[in-house]
Amino acid sequence: MICSFEYNCNLCKLVAIPGDYLYIEIMLDSLAEIIIASLMTAWLFKKLRIPELVGILFVGIIFGPYVLNLLNPDLLDISGDLRLAALIVILLRAGFELKKDTLNKVGKTAFLLSFVPAIIEAGIITVFAPLFFDLSYFEAAILGTILGAVSPAVVVPMMIDFIDKRKGTKKGIPTLILAASSIDDVFVIVIYSILIGIYTGSQVNIAWELAGIPISIALGVAVGIGVGYFLYKLFDRFNPRATKRVLIIMAVSVLLLRMEHVISNWIPYAALLSVMAIGFIILEKREQYAHELSNKLAKIWVIAEILLFTMVGSAVNVHVAFQSGLAGLLLVFIGLTGRSIGSWICLIGSDLNIKERLFVVIAYLPKATVQAAIGAAPLMAMRRNGMDTGPGE
Repeated sequence: MICSFEYNCNLCKLVAIPGDYLYIEIMLDSLAEIIIASLMTAWLFKKLRIPELVGILFVGIIFGPYVLNLLNPDLLDISGDLRLAALIVILLRAGFELKKDTLNKVGKTAFLLSFVPAIIEAGIITVFAPLFFDLSYFEAAILGTILGAVSPAVVVPMMIDFIDKRKGTKKGIPTLILAASSIDDVFVIVIYSILIGIYTGSQVNIAWELAGIPISIALGVAVGIGVGYFLYKLFDRFNPRATKRVLIIMAVSVLLLRMEHVISNWIPYAALLSVMAIGFIILEKREQYAHELSNKLAKIWVIAEILLFTMVGSAVNVHVAFQSGLAGLLLVFIGLTGRSIGSWICLIGSDLNIKERLFVVIAYLPKATVQAAIGAAPLMAMRRNGMDTGPGE
């Protein structure tokens, strides 16, 4: 049967060209391999009392292009989209756990945690990186902003697990870390954008960029609350199944992220905060919806976690990592020490005891998704502008 488009539609191309079957089969084979390998490795690491996600990262590194190169290149081409989809899942789950009363309780401390540790970590790396590597202080500052971001992909699932198990919830510790980590990324990425713009000779309005931090946060939260309110009314009116509600919310979240790319040149806007705010307002208005949706997202997270961390692992260039050697490890350790000091300072005056403060300090250390997303950006910017790419490496 031939359609009216005469083989111009994608479906007809798939039926007409046998090679497309092979293309899809190879892609599925690659996905099947990393899923099976990740599940088995995660189980093994769990038996060894090592976090499962470390095992999944390990699979991504081994399967990635810098070691065995077993991943389909086309899968690597869409790895950014896969990581983004997984990030949407965990940010929505985070939003469904952010209760207003708890946020009010930890608000001041969360505000401080959202920028103080990152500033101290980036500042220390700016000072020490030129001592270890052939970097100027300005290049070291760019490196500091990249390393300064905390990873929501690591922090959020763990904090949600603590909330589910009622650990630390009386003092709002998981909520504190959830809220602070999301704003931390917005702050660090804006500072990084300013520095890389100046470094490559772009015209950067520093005052406007800095003012854009609170504007983007406020606008992101406001848009998310508005969209979340509309969605909860829509669900009340038509009462779709929980699965369809999840699909609607995830689709809307993707569109919000798309909107950020469209309007970012004119208006600073943090779409990831909008995604979290959707969950927050639905939890406030219809707690039953929030719990149902969170349960559905928890099931989706099983596959999303594998895709996210294997893709992050595949981006790790082990050759460059070995070249940095002990100096690289030492620099990371020094930066994390500074971050820990900053986190402890933010907790002064809180009602947390010493053990709880240590927990917050340690929980606020992980690095993964942000570094994987923008770690290679300076190198690409240097190539694009015909600059020496040594510092970028």
